[in-house]
Amino acid sequence: MKIYVFGSSLTSCYWNGAATYYRGIYKNLSKLGHEITFAEPDIYNRQQNRDCAEIDYATVRVYQTPRDLDKVLSESCDSDLIVKHSGVGADDELLEAEVLLCGSAATRVAFWDVDAPATLARVDQNLSDPFRELIPKYDFIFTYGGGNPVIEQYASLGAKNCIPIYNGLDPETHHPVAPDQKFKCDLALVGNRLPDREARVEQFFLAAAEKAPEFQFLLGGEGWGGRSLPRNVRWIGHVRTEHHNVINCSARMVLNINRESMARTGFSPPTRVFEAAGAAACLITDAWTGVEEFFDPGREILVATDAEDVVQYLRDIPPAHARHIGSAMHSRALRDHTYELRAKEVDIVLQSETRSQSKDIPAPLVDSAA
Repeated sequence: MKIYVFGSSLTSCYWNGAATYYRGIYKNLSKLGHEITFAEPDIYNRQQNRDCAEIDYATVRVYQTPRDLDKVLSESCDSDLIVKHSGVGADDELLEAEVLLCGSAATRVAFWDVDAPATLARVDQNLSDPFRELIPKYDFIFTYGGGNPVIEQYASLGAKNCIPIYNGLDPETHHPVAPDQKFKCDLALVGNRLPDREARVEQFFLAAAEKAPEFQFLLGGEGWGGRSLPRNVRWIGHVRTEHHNVINCSARMVLNINRESMARTGFSPPTRVFEAAGAAACLITDAWTGVEEFFDPGREILVATDAEDVVQYLRDIPPAHARHIGSAMHSRALRDHTYELRAKEVDIVLQSETRSQSKDIPAPLVDSAA
């Protein structure tokens, strides 16, 4: 199947938290025989901050917007499936409508939501949002997470279907490596400074650093340069993909903090959870509904409701026990949560639709005189 994708970026994780997800999904869809073209706009200095040496599983179209929009849209119409991801970052509302004009019996169109809480809040808060009327027109709605709350909300808006395709692990990309002394710390957190996350970073990470001055904390991600930080917190700026493994393997423990909307919706494990799992890191996550559906709290993952919980884990769990938890999480991720498995879920949906469509095509008339 020829799949044409509009997304934020496959080539760069710079201000682009979905990069790991895109790479894992589309690399493994390619392995299943699908032909992938990924169109991404040249915005936010992502092309100046590429962190993927080679992408051999997809043809990447970097386009200038709005100049090249007509060209890439025309090209996409020759595909079997067009995917419009949420949060492309430029011309999103235009693309949401325009890709549907390519839909036909030969070309299916999917909306793949990588931030369902934000998308659904947007249409709830604005009843005249054009996307509300478009939702029933898509052949597929895929989501990055959200579980039943997101499925039910999309259904109430008229979606034909809503299929969560969760984050996962690509063991070829995220795996254990030797630790590096320059990243050594007691607790590491990687995450860009965003309005929907900052209060929770203060609540779980910065407050923990203030309560536990005996420990060393490492903070990675963009936007924290202007923020006053506790003395035992070291900020290292943007973390390129190739440094994720070594940071996760150099920290005694790693912290995941969901954005507020993701935590409230639940069933939305971010890429960082599975990156840490790939490195066999001992992960502490903020509490969110559904975490136990992915990893066993206390045995494979540690769940914190506040900074006090984070500090208690740091003080009470010895290094050997932390390594045991990380190892258990690694094994679980390899068994149940790889992008290979996620891509197979997508493939089953697409193949099922293809078979359904073929049944609707009348059989050719047989010439009895032949």
